[in-house]
Amino acid sequence: MVEGLDTGDPLGPSVGTSAPFGTGGTVGIIGLGGMGSAAAYHLARRGVRVVGFEQFACAHDRGSSHGDSRVIREAYFEHPSYVPLVQRAYDLWSETQDLAGEELLTICGGLMLGRPDDEVVVGTLASARRWDIPHQILTAADVRWRYPKLAVPDDHVGVLERRGGFVRPEASVRVHNRLASELGATLHFETRLLGWQATEEGLVLTTDAGPWRVDRLVVTAGPWAGRLLAELGLPLAVERVVMFWFEADDWDAYAVGRFPVHLWDDPEGRRLYGFPAVGTAAGGVKVAFFRAGGGGGAGQPVDPDTVDREVAEEEIEAMRGHLADRVPGLSLGRCVRAKVCLYTVTPDEHFVVGLHPHDGRIVLAAGFSGHGFKFVPVIGEICADLATRGRTRHDVGLFRPDRFS
Repeated sequence: MVEGLDTGDPLGPSVGTSAPFGTGGTVGIIGLGGMGSAAAYHLARRGVRVVGFEQFACAHDRGSSHGDSRVIREAYFEHPSYVPLVQRAYDLWSETQDLAGEELLTICGGLMLGRPDDEVVVGTLASARRWDIPHQILTAADVRWRYPKLAVPDDHVGVLERRGGFVRPEASVRVHNRLASELGATLHFETRLLGWQATEEGLVLTTDAGPWRVDRLVVTAGPWAGRLLAELGLPLAVERVVMFWFEADDWDAYAVGRFPVHLWDDPEGRRLYGFPAVGTAAGGVKVAFFRAGGGGGAGQPVDPDTVDREVAEEEIEAMRGHLADRVPGLSLGRCVRAKVCLYTVTPDEHFVVGLHPHDGRIVLAAGFSGHGFKFVPVIGEICADLATRGRTRHDVGLFRPDRFS
């Protein structure tokens, strides 16, 4: 039951030690945002006892699981190893939204843009060819004809994949937590973890609502993961990123079905990305910088507790200037709103997913480096596998937590 602080397994003399895992054991989850909520659901659907802790409200805007939309793309330019995972994620997004009766996944086409030798174009094509993913290579003229709101330079090409689209982060978090709760998970919000102690009998969690004992632990703490896992020395850098919503010059021209999710490579490494129009015209059309170098604040190392969450006019104008050369119709309108998001980035920009190097009872899922949300349901499934079996059928070798040691 959500918020049920009087239920579950608080540590106390009347409860005693949890039974060995598999015969009534309990899995604790730290962080109930995108990954943690999905882990809670996938564990609960297997009949596992789950107790989860989140320091903020459900579907909050303090970490990385907010902002109305997140890109999903199949031909993954970062590394071909991601493709089977995102394909499984597509299946799980569809399954979960059908079960919940709420739209979580929208397919509108995904367009990767850049010069023919840019990383985004080369990597997208490599993954598409490796996994036989349907795609089209478009000239700049082709892109401008199909999507006249995109001002593509003549030396650019586009790689279009039909299954590209976006997922809805706040809805995802609410749905996964609700489904987990309905399946018996006990989820505590606005409850902060103060620390934990490993014992032979289990893991004792200290929270500001009291101590708890669990048999396994899943750490999905987003920007706070590095602090909770300080003893491992994981190179997790928290970066401040700004998302912007601009008024559209022609709302209908940016509608789903007429306008794709898009990501641009450029020499500065800023990588502008954007979405179709969602909701009403008053809400604006969303754009952001995917990587450091833009005026949106990306690349600034920050403390998640003290980060500046105000967006300066200079940041808005920097984005407006960038849009003038790429999506000029958005550069003309006012910025309707802007929100700060936090990326937790690893040096190689690959995830950290696996068992704790020194304690196999603890599962780590962190460092999603600004491109993890599309994987939420499959990461939840992987966390459930690792917590209950110590292994998973999914190939997560690229994400080994000990690769930095």
